[in-house]
Amino acid sequence: MRGPRMLFRNREDAGKKLAAALAQYRGTDVVVLGIPRGGVVVANEVAKALGAPLDVVVTRKIGAPGEPEYAIGAVTQDGEVIMDRQAAESLGASAAYLDDEVRKKREEVKERLERLRPDVPYPELEGKVVIIVDDGIATGSSVGAAVISVKKRKPKEIVVAVPVAPADTKENLAKEGVKVVCLETPGLFLAIGEFYGNFDQVEDSEVKWILDDNSAGLKRGSAH
Repeated sequence: MRGPRMLFRNREDAGKKLAAALAQYRGTDVVVLGIPRGGVVVANEVAKALGAPLDVVVTRKIGAPGEPEYAIGAVTQDGEVIMDRQAAESLGASAAYLDDEVRKKREEVKERLERLRPDVPYPELEGKVVIIVDDGIATGSSVGAAVISVKKRKPKEIVVAVPVAPADTKENLAKEGVKVVCLETPGLFLAIGEFYGNFDQVEDSEVKWILDDNSAGLKRGSAH
């Protein structure tokens, strides 16, 4: 059996390719939201190409007992919980385990927001096109939680844009009434990192720098 092929050199490469697929939104009233951390690197290329403001939508996935990378749910930016009850049950997640995880993840969301965007008002999303970007989707929990958060802010349209995702996850998101732009849906899908030549860990400091740079760039642009 052939293994997964490398589709993108790195997150910047994926972002540039994704931006080309979103070119129709250039010049519209659009806000780009990246899911930290890796999603923000991809989202930065999209925001630059569209001349759009960039911010984050923070979610935290709830991992299965003993398998933290396998998501059975997620916490939204507003502290709401979405849970795949069937998966949680079949993987032995007790009520006590889930309660503990939800409490921890809510705290992590709050801390990350304070770290990445201290004292910055959240962008106005009502009536706008909001493009939610991640570096890929596996189970869809994180992106699903992001969509729930953004829907509350009454945007005109939500677009979920990712370089790579399994076909079934893409279809499930489309059922939520969002537009999905996905460059590749490989048949064999094990982990997002397998489709990248470089999939190094992204630090909060890099995310913060990207957000500050986007904000400064937009200010420079409006000054001309």
